[in-house]
Amino acid sequence: MMSRAANPICVALDFADEHMVRSTANTVAPFVGVFKVGLTSLYGAGTDLVGELAKDRPVFVDAKLHDIPAQVEGAMASIVELGASYVTVHAPGGFDMVKAAVGAAGAGLEVLAVTVLTSLDDAELARLGLAGTTEDAVLRLAERALDAGAHGLVCSPLELRAIRSRFGEAPKLAVPGIRPAGSGAYDQRRTLGPLDALDAGASLLVVGRPITAADDPAAAARNLLASVRR
Repeated sequence: MMSRAANPICVALDFADEHMVRSTANTVAPFVGVFKVGLTSLYGAGTDLVGELAKDRPVFVDAKLHDIPAQVEGAMASIVELGASYVTVHAPGGFDMVKAAVGAAGAGLEVLAVTVLTSLDDAELARLGLAGTTEDAVLRLAERALDAGAHGLVCSPLELRAIRSRFGEAPKLAVPGIRPAGSGAYDQRRTLGPLDALDAGASLLVVGRPITAADDPAAAARNLLASVRR
């Protein structure tokens, strides 16, 4: 059975101010399934918030670890203590790095490997000297990360069908670049609407600014949830 949360909306609490993280989380909590804290909130508001948020909802620590295996293993051992349910590493860190992360995470923390950031596209990959399309790169990185034991992947919604076709229903797929009707793309280049992403195989819809920058974040989250429930 496909790995999809009962409420697939994962709100990105990307604030450096801890009061903003708490207040936004409280405001949108009735309408979201997962809280995500990324680099802005981890470095700005601090890691203590993870345990606090985890009392209410599963927490996705979007640490995007990318270093030698020993460093990632050590960082993961500390993240385990925070009480998170999900954590990210960069798939380009390689097989040994992802394997070390999974080993240190243990049974209670799912490691999701970030393939290609949604802010990148074919043209930018070409400028970086990487051959092939974005989808080609995503599939190569996905295969290596899953072979190393990653529980799932982070990808853009445009690669969902290709990943499901190649790797089946087992991997959890957390998908940023979700843009409800009327939302701007901001700095993301590979985007899709929420229902289309779920239909293509997303497990978690990672949504930040369309909710958190809205005039009424609670209403935005409520409307998004209603749009994906059929």
